[in-house]
Amino acid sequence: MPDSDLLPRLGAFARLLHDSGIEAGPRRLTDATRALTYIDLKRETDFRGALRSVFVSRKEDIPTFEAAFDIFWAPPDPRITAGAIPGRSRPLRMSPERAAAWSAALGLSSSQMSREQEARSVPATSSGYSAEELLRQKDFEEMTWDETEQVRRLLEQAAWRVAERRTRRMRAGKTGPIDLRRSARHAIRSSGELMQLFRRRPRLRRRPLVLICDVSGSMERYSRLLMIFAYAIARREDLEAFVFSTRLTRITRQLRQRDLDKALEAVSKGVHDFSGGTRIGDALADFNRHWARRVLGHGAVVIIVSDGWDRGDPDQLTAELIHLRRSAHRLVWLNPLIGSEGYQPLTRGMAAALPYCDDFLAAHNVQALDDLGRLLAGLDRRSTRV
Repeated sequence: MPDSDLLPRLGAFARLLHDSGIEAGPRRLTDATRALTYIDLKRETDFRGALRSVFVSRKEDIPTFEAAFDIFWAPPDPRITAGAIPGRSRPLRMSPERAAAWSAALGLSSSQMSREQEARSVPATSSGYSAEELLRQKDFEEMTWDETEQVRRLLEQAAWRVAERRTRRMRAGKTGPIDLRRSARHAIRSSGELMQLFRRRPRLRRRPLVLICDVSGSMERYSRLLMIFAYAIARREDLEAFVFSTRLTRITRQLRQRDLDKALEAVSKGVHDFSGGTRIGDALADFNRHWARRVLGHGAVVIIVSDGWDRGDPDQLTAELIHLRRSAHRLVWLNPLIGSEGYQPLTRGMAAALPYCDDFLAAHNVQALDDLGRLLAGLDRRSTRV
């Protein structure tokens, strides 16, 4: 085992990574402790590499880890300010409150404190599950900017995984129908004797997602977090994303950028009718006419995000939804207003759309989006629609 004095510091470092947006739970902390038993703790490169191999599972987390490592294990920098803790690699971004708390803790560690005192000086509530749970339940509309930044990290860390579907392509397997071609090819190598029967089974691929998001004036207070939500899905799933107000705009390419802030900036520049009026039927007609055949293949799941306030023709909306539902494996409608007390889907747009949606879910907080993730993970491989 590593030196006992090192363990409290290692736990504090894991907490810093957690606050910075990197998964660093008890399981990874245990793995890090084990990893340190196989290296020379006096060699900084080996020490850094061992921790990075445990805590970093995504390429985009490497700069964040390097910054956190430099800040925590190197001498403190007097330039530390709330909201951005500077390191040798790049600033480590977190909420101003957390950054201020960590700055104070790391500043105290440069004095004559012992390692045990330093571990106790780490912010006690930095990874408190009760605070995180409260944040998951809070309505997006009521959040402060700092809470929005915390939700941003939660959405980026969300364990999204869409259900798989069977494809027509086959792969080798232990069960399933006999693969005659492979069996015969193997028999040729055995002088024509059929020594072994090989089997095959269908390949599995995750279902593609199509997100159509309302960014009209009535949805303005939710637009930023919904764009962060779209970006988080696009980083790990096959996603086609569109936004609409008075017209439809494809934003798939903008969401593929590595940096979230640059992606959001590109979306804001590319969409010219943010906070405008709402014509849901016109937007879906544009989608069905120009994009449906391109993006709705392979059993795609369509997710529409809108509060249902519509200035267009309800009959047109109904017709376009019928057409869209026939082409999609599943049609999900997310409405942020469902989280409001006493809400009823009585607007003419929502009343026209509701009979043709397979699922009608909330989208007003992180918990609601987690519920959507569980729904997508549990989809049937084949449609049961009649």
